[in-house]
Amino acid sequence: MSETGWIGKSVKRVEDARLLTGRGTFIDDHPPVANLRHAAIVRSPLAHAKIRGYDLSAALALPGVVGVITGKDVARQTKPFAVGVTAPIHYYCAATDRVRFVGEPVAVVVAKSRYIAEDAADLVEVDYEPLPVVVDPERALEADAPVLHEAVGSNLAGNRRLVYGDPDRAFREADVVVNERFSFPKYGSTPIETYGVIARWDLLDGVCTVWSNFMGPFIMHPLTARVLGLPENKLRFIVPADIGGSFGIKSSIYPYIALIALAAKQLEVPVKWIEDRREHLLASSSGTDRVAYREVAARKDGTILGMRFKWLDNVGGYIRSPEPGCSFRPIGNFVGPYRFQHLEVDASVVMTNKSLTGPNRGYACGHLYFETEGMMDRLADRLGLDPVEVRRKNLVQADQFPYRTPTGGLYDSGDYPAAFDRALELARYDELRREQAKARAAGRYVGIGLALAVDPSVSNMGYVATALDPQFRAKPEYLPKSGAVDSATIKIDPLGRVIAILATTPQGQGHQTVVSQIVADELGLVPQDITVVDEMDTFTRVWSISSGTYSSRFGSVGTSAVALAARKLKAKLVAYAAHLMELPVAALEFRDGAVRPRSGRGPAYSVKDLAGRAHWNTESLPEGMEPALQATAVFGFTVAKAVDAEDRV
Repeated sequence: MSETGWIGKSVKRVEDARLLTGRGTFIDDHPPVANLRHAAIVRSPLAHAKIRGYDLSAALALPGVVGVITGKDVARQTKPFAVGVTAPIHYYCAATDRVRFVGEPVAVVVAKSRYIAEDAADLVEVDYEPLPVVVDPERALEADAPVLHEAVGSNLAGNRRLVYGDPDRAFREADVVVNERFSFPKYGSTPIETYGVIARWDLLDGVCTVWSNFMGPFIMHPLTARVLGLPENKLRFIVPADIGGSFGIKSSIYPYIALIALAAKQLEVPVKWIEDRREHLLASSSGTDRVAYREVAARKDGTILGMRFKWLDNVGGYIRSPEPGCSFRPIGNFVGPYRFQHLEVDASVVMTNKSLTGPNRGYACGHLYFETEGMMDRLADRLGLDPVEVRRKNLVQADQFPYRTPTGGLYDSGDYPAAFDRALELARYDELRREQAKARAAGRYVGIGLALAVDPSVSNMGYVATALDPQFRAKPEYLPKSGAVDSATIKIDPLGRVIAILATTPQGQGHQTVVSQIVADELGLVPQDITVVDEMDTFTRVWSISSGTYSSRFGSVGTSAVALAARKLKAKLVAYAAHLMELPVAALEFRDGAVRPRSGRGPAYSVKDLAGRAHWNTESLPEGMEPALQATAVFGFTVAKAVDAEDRV
């Protein structure tokens, strides 16, 4: 009989033995690919300039250089990436006509070694015509600001005005209105491992295979296939077992996948590129900087009647998918843990000559919480109330769950007042206030910070469509978007051991350990009996556009798929045992790693026993039961809906 209750128990991580002994499998550790060549990327030193021409002669003359591709090749052989707004913004995997930020790729040199490629990259001469630069989003919207994309006619990539309830009435009826301007800085995370891509193009069967440390979401797979002019079943993404951190940044690697794949195709050799640290800091991805204006309408007792949000999100030289998620990802929780019903949002996405943005450590949420909680403090100060009391007065109450926010978010459960009170107790809030008073009396400034938030983990893909107005979404040709799914396959071998197969692209979170615990509990085994294979391959895994690890989704979507697959397999074991025992399924139960009569009398069949019989004697299976002991499950949230006509999602 095996031990049960593995979930939540402290165990040694499955991953640690190989990682601590240097046996991790990261992208730069990939087994050698025949005839592999190495790439170095030539990047713009200017923030804004026209490209007048290239001189490649010195680079091509260097011994060991295979070839060079430039923006001209990119414009001729690829398409621009699809973007999440209707403005005619043409974003390619390298600059084609002008550069719009420092570090933008302008050419790729491929050589026999990275050393030669780097030396040759220094020999590539690009003729630039410098143009005026703008980096501030408010300045970028002024009439005389330099325009980055002439086809757009301005630097405004998109704007939406969203209205929920009756905010005008809320502000008319308010006893007090508080206003503030906020500035949130551009920010970035720095994973230990930088971007890495290996691309091989088989010109005979037309398949492009790409190995990279891409983390998902795999909506970027069809986007990249379109750019390269490939059917999706001819573009193979493979992600190794280990990714050295991401924090969202590696979701933005896909333009480099297209760029290195193009180099492999044109030069007819497999190509490898590993980003160096300077490149990563210069041009990988960052969180948007924002200028925001906030208004809150309230009664004298601190009850919030409504809010107005206005912000300018700076996405850099182009808008790159999944932007403008910087404005809309947390739409369901725009109101946070507070129960006010009237809200107006004026969201603008602005292009400037800064580097590009994307998911990055709490994508779009830090801005929201910083502004909202800042307004709660300012409201308390205006009314002469304790910031705790203002927050407590406006919290969603425990008896209101499940709670639907005015913007469409579903809060399924919780007790926010109790959680808040517990946090105050742990922080010794009353004692801190007494210490603060003493310090103030002594002439010292001591601050006490409070912040509450509801975070949109998992991410319903439907939020991306909020950037488009309802009229556009109502067109017959428009394809609605929704969902958050992932899959798992579980197999039992002839000796009763288990293999669990996932494609969740872990970046150090310990997926293998967690999955082994879940399967062990479900099948009455021990974690050592479970081998977890967590490697993404779009040709062999079950996946969808939302697959991958981001937005904390493994902890709910990935694990749920594992549990469902294990339960499907467990049901098959019970049905098989019922056939062997000549008993109805209802008379049996799965307990302690075996199928047993509920009565407690009669034989029991262990997982190992059933596995041996099923594998070695398929004739023993009941009629209609498929041979082999395996099950695949795809888990998705049924409440993840497409955005509706009132912009609720």
